[in-house]
Amino acid sequence: MTALPDRRLNAYRPDLAEEALRGTVDAARYVSGTPATVSEPVVPLRPRPDEAAGIDTQVLFGESVTVLDRTDGWAWVKSAFDGYVGYVRETALASGTGAPTHVVAVPRTFAYTGADLRTPAAFALSIGSRLTVVGESETRGTRYLTLEGGRSVVAGHCLPAGAPASEDYVSVATRFIETPYLWGGRSGFGIDCSALVQLSMMMTGRTAPRDSDMQAAGLGTPIERGELHRGDLVFWKGHVAIMEDEATIVHANGHTMSVARENLDAAIARIGWLYEQPTGYRRP
Repeated sequence: MTALPDRRLNAYRPDLAEEALRGTVDAARYVSGTPATVSEPVVPLRPRPDEAAGIDTQVLFGESVTVLDRTDGWAWVKSAFDGYVGYVRETALASGTGAPTHVVAVPRTFAYTGADLRTPAAFALSIGSRLTVVGESETRGTRYLTLEGGRSVVAGHCLPAGAPASEDYVSVATRFIETPYLWGGRSGFGIDCSALVQLSMMMTGRTAPRDSDMQAAGLGTPIERGELHRGDLVFWKGHVAIMEDEATIVHANGHTMSVARENLDAAIARIGWLYEQPTGYRRP
C-alpha cells in the first residue's frame, strides 16, 4: 500500500485537495488556491480550525500563503516559504501578494505610528517579517522606513530583501539567547528548537525544513559525533540543537523554557533519561 503524502506539507482532505495532488490522493475537488499575504505580526498555523488546537508553526507579517478554502472565519492555507499547511484566522490575511522590499533583521522591533521613536508603537514585528517600503525619512539622526499603510520602522533594524544578515547562521541563532521557548513558535517572541534552525538559516539565505524530523532526514549530510564543529546539528527524537563550538550547543528547549547555551555532554546526560541518546548528527 502506497503511503499517503505528509499532511504537514501536502494539503488534502476528503472534500478538497491542492491541484498538485491530483492523481496522488483522492478528494471530491481539487483547487489551485488564491494568493494572500499575512497581515498580522505573528499568526498561529493550526492543524484544525479551532482556537483550542495547539499550533504547528507560525507565519510572519508579509509572508505569502496560498488559500485553499475559507469556512466560518478560517482559512486553510499553504505557506509559500516552507510549504507548511494549516488553518489561520481569515482576519490575519490580506488578499493578493506584494513584493516585499525589506526584511526585519533583528529579533524584535516596532512599527511606529510615525517616523519618530516617541510616537506610539502600532505593533511589534519579528525577525524575518517581510516589509514593503514606500519611503524614507529621518528624525533626530535616526532613519526610518515608511511602510504601506503609513507605519514606520527603524531602518537600522531592516535589510533589503535577499540580503543576508550574516554568512554564519550560528551567529544569528545566538541572537535568540533567552527568547522564550514556545511549542510551534517561529518568531523572535517565542521559538521552538527546529524553528531556531530554520529561521536562523533563512536569515543567511539558506533554507531548512520546518520540523526536526524533516531536518534529521534530509538537511545536509550525516556525520559522526567526533566530527562535530560549529554549525553542525545534533538530533534527538523530537529535538535538534546547534553546535556553537565543539563542546557547546545552542537550542530552544523545554528545560530552561528558552533559547540557551548548554554543554553537549551535559545535555546528552540530562536529556537521555527521557528521550534516550542522540539519534544522529548532521552538517547542513
